[in-house]
Amino acid sequence: MLIETPRLLVRRWTLDDVAALHAIQGDRRTMAFWPAPFTRADSRAWIERSLTRYAERGFGRFALLSKARGAVVGDCGVVATEMDGEPVNDIGWIIARPLWGQGLAVEAAAAVRDFAFANLGLPALHANMPWNHHGSRLVAERIGMRHIRSFENPKNRNIATLFYELRADGRS
Repeated sequence: MLIETPRLLVRRWTLDDVAALHAIQGDRRTMAFWPAPFTRADSRAWIERSLTRYAERGFGRFALLSKARGAVVGDCGVVATEMDGEPVNDIGWIIARPLWGQGLAVEAAAAVRDFAFANLGLPALHANMPWNHHGSRLVAERIGMRHIRSFENPKNRNIATLFYELRADGRS
């Protein structure tokens, strides 16, 4: 395990997790703010990209396991990418729709934020979400992120997207 929180275990994905991840990413309600639900091949590719990122950078997206359920309930992590023309370390989270509203995304994102700053030495984290994804906005704000601008996201149907930032030094 990389991280343990009161309700979650956070660990690296393995190829044995494809079915568990696809159960979440293949659900149309869970993925309502994404371009489309994922196919099983998409979920496998997600894990394969994560494995590559672990090898290249030492971090990526991680599996979230519920201590109470003993099962995968979501995904959270940091990906080095480009967002709105800027290189960033993008923190993101996906929680299975039946578990929304229980604070699991905030718990996971706060733990990953702390890990990224303390263990990875990242200078800042960014997050992005569709303008109308109120739950994701609340997660970003509850872990201390600040909305810095909006843009049309070519990676997500060119929809209006909110761009958040949190610097390790607390400055914005």
